[in-house]
Amino acid sequence: MIITDTHTHLYSEAFDDDRDAMVQRAIDLGITRFFIPAIDSTYTDAMFRLEADYPDKVFLMAGLHPTHVKENYREELQHVERLLSQKPFCAVGEIGIDLYWDTSTLDIQIEAFHHQIRLAKHYQLPIVIHCREAFEEIFEVLEATKDDSLFGIFHCFTGNEEQAHRAISYNMKLGIGGVATFKNGGIDAFLDKIDLKHIVLETDAPYLAPVPYRGKRNESAYIIKVLEKLSEIYGLPQTTIADITTQNSKDVFKI
Repeated sequence: MIITDTHTHLYSEAFDDDRDAMVQRAIDLGITRFFIPAIDSTYTDAMFRLEADYPDKVFLMAGLHPTHVKENYREELQHVERLLSQKPFCAVGEIGIDLYWDTSTLDIQIEAFHHQIRLAKHYQLPIVIHCREAFEEIFEVLEATKDDSLFGIFHCFTGNEEQAHRAISYNMKLGIGGVATFKNGGIDAFLDKIDLKHIVLETDAPYLAPVPYRGKRNESAYIIKVLEKLSEIYGLPQTTIADITTQNSKDVFKI
């Protein structure tokens, strides 16, 4: 059984004391593919070190996270452009709009989102979308940019059934993580109505740990709890869920 974590910040400072042991715990459980979203330029070196340590298991994205779209966002976007021109990446991400922390940057978040979608299309890469309290704003951008070259993952999907189908209509897979195990997470109520071909697994480690670890540091090994929940929701063996979602990740990332 090969399990894929399509979204994990393994370079995070939260893992500085036990990173190798944490990664090994995941590998021991069959989690052998780790897709690593970017935040901003300050993490680039740490991401490259991680890739060097696990060259056959870790796959890097390039991008500017919407909560890090600040006054220097143009310089940060230039950094993303330079990276994409210098070496292969698996995706442009994580990118999008976040209106939970700061609504005052909406205009430049939208600008950065559009810019990075253009980069993804130029390099024929998927996008990995961060959306927090911004579904309509995200959908407006996707509606304006949709074509055959737009595809990717709607990371940490927390919307309703209608929003799930709309996200899928833009060639997006739904990234399902710890929220699916939360008592009031909501998505478990309709997820069985979404064909598994549209689903990928993720942790968003070190954030959003699944039950029974909720509130604690998340790590890639805990994706097993997400796998167990989806097995319960879909009424399918865990091996089947793992096989289908890993194949979906291969379809998106071409790795």
